[in-house]
Amino acid sequence: MVLPAGTVTFVFTDIEGSTDLVRRLGDEAYAAVLAEHQTLVRTAVQAHGGHEVDTQGDSFFVAFESAASALAAAVEIQRVLIDHRWPEGSPVRVRIGLHTGEPVVAAGGYVGLDVNRAARISAVGYGGQILLSQTTRTLAGRSLPQDARLVDLGEHRLKDLQKPERIYQLVQPGLPADFPPIRSLSAVRNNLPLQLTSFIGREREIEEVKALLTKHRLLTLTGPGGSGKTRLAVQVAADVVDGFTDGIWVVELASLTDGALVRQAALTALGLREEQGSRQHDVLIDFLRDRRALIVMDNCEHLLHTCAELADALLQAAPSLSILATSRERLGIAGEVVFAVPTLSLPASGDIHSLAELRSSEAATLFLDRALLGRPTITFSDEAAGPVARIVRQLDGIPLAIELAAAKLKVLSLSQIVERLDNTFRLLTGGSRMAPSRQQTLQAAMDWSYDLLNEEERALLRRVAVFSGGFTLQAAEGIGGGTKGPGSVLDLLTSLVDKSLVIVDHEADDVRYRLLETVRGYAERRLSEAGEAPEMRARHARWFMEWTQGLEPRLFGLDEHVLNRVEREHDNIRAALAYLLQSADRDGALRLANAAFRFWEVRGHWSEGRQWLEAALPDSPADGERDGRALVHIGTLAQYQGDYARARDAAGRALRVFEDAGDIRGVSRAQNILGNVAYYQGDWTEAEQRYKMSLERARHSGEPRDRAGPLANLANIAFHHEAYDEAEQYARESLAAFEATSDRHGRAFVLNLLGLLAEEQDDAGRAQGLFEEGLAIRRILGDRRGIAGSLMNLGRVARAQHAFDRAEALYEESLTIRRELADAFGIAGALASLGEVALLRGDHVRAVTLTRESLTLRTEMGDRVGSIECLELLARSTTDLPAAASLLAAGAAARQAAGAPYRPMERRMVDERVGSVKGALPTAAFTAAWNAGTAMTLDEARKYALNVLP
Repeated sequence: MVLPAGTVTFVFTDIEGSTDLVRRLGDEAYAAVLAEHQTLVRTAVQAHGGHEVDTQGDSFFVAFESAASALAAAVEIQRVLIDHRWPEGSPVRVRIGLHTGEPVVAAGGYVGLDVNRAARISAVGYGGQILLSQTTRTLAGRSLPQDARLVDLGEHRLKDLQKPERIYQLVQPGLPADFPPIRSLSAVRNNLPLQLTSFIGREREIEEVKALLTKHRLLTLTGPGGSGKTRLAVQVAADVVDGFTDGIWVVELASLTDGALVRQAALTALGLREEQGSRQHDVLIDFLRDRRALIVMDNCEHLLHTCAELADALLQAAPSLSILATSRERLGIAGEVVFAVPTLSLPASGDIHSLAELRSSEAATLFLDRALLGRPTITFSDEAAGPVARIVRQLDGIPLAIELAAAKLKVLSLSQIVERLDNTFRLLTGGSRMAPSRQQTLQAAMDWSYDLLNEEERALLRRVAVFSGGFTLQAAEGIGGGTKGPGSVLDLLTSLVDKSLVIVDHEADDVRYRLLETVRGYAERRLSEAGEAPEMRARHARWFMEWTQGLEPRLFGLDEHVLNRVEREHDNIRAALAYLLQSADRDGALRLANAAFRFWEVRGHWSEGRQWLEAALPDSPADGERDGRALVHIGTLAQYQGDYARARDAAGRALRVFEDAGDIRGVSRAQNILGNVAYYQGDWTEAEQRYKMSLERARHSGEPRDRAGPLANLANIAFHHEAYDEAEQYARESLAAFEATSDRHGRAFVLNLLGLLAEEQDDAGRAQGLFEEGLAIRRILGDRRGIAGSLMNLGRVARAQHAFDRAEALYEESLTIRRELADAFGIAGALASLGEVALLRGDHVRAVTLTRESLTLRTEMGDRVGSIECLELLARSTTDLPAAASLLAAGAAARQAAGAPYRPMERRMVDERVGSVKGALPTAAFTAAWNAGTAMTLDEARKYALNVLP
């Protein structure tokens, strides 16, 4: 839908008393009434050229290219709703508001103050009433609907708290004309301040706060500096004006430095004066005692005791009074309810490529709105979406920080703002001169909060800045312990939470704390200024090294709870490793990296884990056990990534280190890695020899875990040699060893191997059951590489059953995981399997394309067996019969050279294709093509398949 641009008239409608209608009619009957209402409104809108922008529940938001068309549509809407026969005693009456402006069209909607203005005009009316702004009245001119006239209702302050608006009511014969005074702010005594900018988002928070105000007489909004507590409180006060008929007053306290002045500030805000012989306290109570009123006590944190005393006294003396306070911590008196103001909602995680994707983010909407306010001529394209998302995420969705950043677009580009975000506090200066001094820069806002802390609280806030991604109480006690010892940390942390500087996250099995990134950046600066940064970072690194080492045995047992705990602390582990390497503590870095290896392996952080291990590994082994383990871990991760040269080198070095140290368990592990490398490169003979040497050492160690791996690998080799009884025996022995050590990761691996054995022996039902059992274990463990493997195996079963849609879906899901893991070997396998499905569906072009992509990856990895399988799949997929014969012959020759025999299923498919090609070609042509293929080396066959095959 293309929305009108330029001068646009907005129409907002909604049903008055919809809640009562639902109660009277019931859900089902109301749904039918609502549908009828929507049909009638939509028909009238379309008849007059309106563009429906949004419809939610019982409300419509419509745009018109002319004010006259909008008014005509509004009149028709009211007429058809009045004339329609509704359920007895339940007429549907809508209020309609119109306003004209020149909004910006962005991301499939409108941005600007005019949208809010139109909505607010509608909100002050009554069912059956049509209200319009001065601008719409001027543009409509004499083009009013027939017999219609306008009644001037005077100037009114609307609940958007911006400039007063002159409101007109459209009156026409046959439509209701007599209504009570419109429900604007002007109808109630108040001192609510005018706002120069629109209020963005917070719909959910506004409704929650309003609901709390109906149940509780003292509600305190808490949150860190710049989180928008004041703006939210004032907006809520404007929205609830109908419920406080005797007045709403804001008492500004930010500029006060003496608690003795709080009562005077309240008197001034309410327009009262001290009387001779009366105390300030008595004057306030006498005025408020019988009034249904609301007082907003704004910025109480620095005068907390005095504010609490005044609030308590007023609430006890005036039973119809309510108080809405804003503070960085609770007032702490009886009856108080606290609402923690969250930051604005952020764009969805991941890359953002269009402005439309930003629409659901309040933070992004605020940034775009304030950018237009400061620089009206600026235009945003979809290319701006990514930088805007990054900016608001970096600023934690804090309104003050976002407004300050948007203001910088007067002098900086989006990319320049992004580049300067690392120096946030220097960037975000120069706010509105009319704002309180502490809100003119983010630095000042943070200074204000920091200065209100005692020295112990300041020290802990500084120290917890060394954490990345949050922290536990245990970690805070171990690293940040105050001068009174670790035991005092809980009280100090609780105080910082109460003061909105630390956020608490309650998780299923843990309680974690975190700092908003802006607060953390500020605290880091304070830590450096105090000269504590080196000591705290060293303490942080040492603590997480010891913590991870303590969990290592449970990591190898794949305790799901422990894996999740390490996942939550991954950012802290990264920070610790970076510090240890920066400070040249390779011993500490390598011990931490070795301890974290199993987590990286199972959760798929292969590239990162390998990078940390490589960075920490010394050029020459200095500690046999430590360095040998690191080399085995590097070899394991390199093998997963298809970097067989590095895997073989690392495992070979580990083997020498362990042999020199007489470490038979280490020798077993190194031989197993070398066997894996040989297996993946198609040298099954060497693989089998390595696995047997690994198993021999493992049996001497007496540890079940040591022999479980080589046993499973020997089962795999026997499987490929079609020695199924031997394979089953090895697999069962491996399964028992894994179960003896409670290693669910290994158990899932063997279950999948047993499933392959069952499938190869035509027992599809048993195979599927084993694969699904293994997949369930892997999903519980979060083992993404294992999940991808199980999905592939289930895809094989589906493919064999000709359930091609299911097979393709399983392969695609596996491929997605493999790509995210950068698992080249797995990506190649998934592509080839998708090629197989395409071939079975008769899509030869797609089959060839996918298989070539797989062959390219396998060539880069040096995967001989996988390359041969791709050659054979291409031979079955291509319609070029001589080429097919050459590829089949090249595959057969390569298998013989690699010692990689066909499995029965492969043999059947290859023999079938050889027969069909041979029968379709003249004998001489087939023989020539076959001989050409036989003469090819594997490398030549790969090049032919990639560069010559049509």
